[in-house]
Amino acid sequence: QSHLVESGGGLVQPGGSLRLSCSASGLNLDDYAIAWFRQGSGKEREGVSAINSDGGRTEYVEFVKGRVAIARDFAMHTVNLQMNDLKPDDSGTYYCAAAHKHGQKFGPSELPPAVYAVWGQGTQVTVSS
Repeated sequence: QSHLVESGGGLVQPGGSLRLSCSASGLNLDDYAIAWFRQGSGKEREGVSAINSDGGRTEYVEFVKGRVAIARDFAMHTVNLQMNDLKPDDSGTYYCAAAHKHGQKFGPSELPPAVYAVWGQGTQVTVSS
């Protein structure tokens, strides 16, 4: 059965950086739009960033713009999320999710979470001093 695997989470101090990685089993990640979502304790799941299948288009939610960069590594078949200047509010479980092609739409701003057919189990990010 196809699934995604997130890695790279951990404990970091405010202002620190983490690089999350999303890989796949049972499917070719390069064929899908990939989005990162997060869910903090007691909070609803929210979209963070997304990248289309060819890597040419990206999307970021306002609260991470300038601090986060999403990119595909086609050699490794992964999608990476570089997060800098982390803040305590960035804490939560981060999930990557894969969506089939939906025309030009690829990110959480235009696609509801239910459209993402394959999800990972999540990786925990804790930002604390």
